[in-house]
Amino acid sequence: MSRTKDKNPIASVWTREQRRTDQPALSRDAIVREAIAMLDAEGIEALSMRKLGARLNAGATSLYRHVATKDELMELAVDEVAAEIHVPRAGGPDWRAAVTEAAGSFRTTALRHPWLTLVLGQAGLAYLGPNYMTFSERLAALFTAAGFPEPSRAIDAVFSYVIGMSTTEAAWLTTVARSGESESEFVARLLPAAQQASAGYDHLAAAGPETSAQASDPAKLRDDKFAYGLEVVLDGLALRLPK
Repeated sequence: MSRTKDKNPIASVWTREQRRTDQPALSRDAIVREAIAMLDAEGIEALSMRKLGARLNAGATSLYRHVATKDELMELAVDEVAAEIHVPRAGGPDWRAAVTEAAGSFRTTALRHPWLTLVLGQAGLAYLGPNYMTFSERLAALFTAAGFPEPSRAIDAVFSYVIGMSTTEAAWLTTVARSGESESEFVARLLPAAQQASAGYDHLAAAGPETSAQASDPAKLRDDKFAYGLEVVLDGLALRLPK
């Protein structure tokens, strides 16, 4: 009689039984909150269980009693910030306005936590967390109520754009922050080099006025670019709605 080998367990904080601990002063919630603060301030590369333990006045071993691996910690961090994303109630009179609001809230959250979009595809089964599931459920309800026959594909189309733009913006703002300058100051200092690099490239040089406008109000230009692209995506999706 052959024995069936036990399958390897799925490595995710959401698929295993939670451990009990005898350290009430150090909770998993406290660990996740401190990890998020560290990620926001120093980035993904700086996060380690040893450094995090030092910030919490605890050894790395103590942390592992609450969180099995750094990957699990990232899953928990993603789920924690997912609670900040607002999705309007389904069934409102203007589905485009509701989707625009949800997309804008995701972008705002991603720029507040620049590491978020970088780890979404790497944080294991982060989408199984309760906050991320709530976010996904509300989106599904919104797109279903709008009348899309394949709501999940419509959601993928919108949020592939939103995540892509947010990733680019977050990387840019991280570069600006490391310079120690404001965004306007950084762009103004970069502008001569950008104009010199685009010389001889007719179509790129034609974008010079937009680049100059970015120096005076770079945040508004980023907002306008995001809104324009989102409108284009929603225009295309609108054509998929049943007549």
